Amino acid sequence: MGADVVVVLLPAGNSTHVELGIAIAQRRRTILHSPDDAINDLDSTSTFYHLPELEKCHGTLDDVVAMIDGREVTDAAD
Repeated sequence: MGADVVVVLLPAGNSTHVELGIAIAQRRRTILHSPDDAINDLDSTSTFYHLPELEKCHGTLDDVVAMIDGREVTDAAD
């Protein structure tokens, strides 16, 4: 995998989890994006979503771009 940053758009299919595993194994910066806060629900998400090396972003795709660029991301929950 030649990417500097891997963004996983949730909800995602099962094959996406293979790519997520590859990104984790290759120590790529990995951002999980969900349009809502469901990404933090331990009962309905993959255990891998809660690894400390992953970054989480919920909100708009503009928020993901801001996170990649290092700009401040507004709180999508407001």
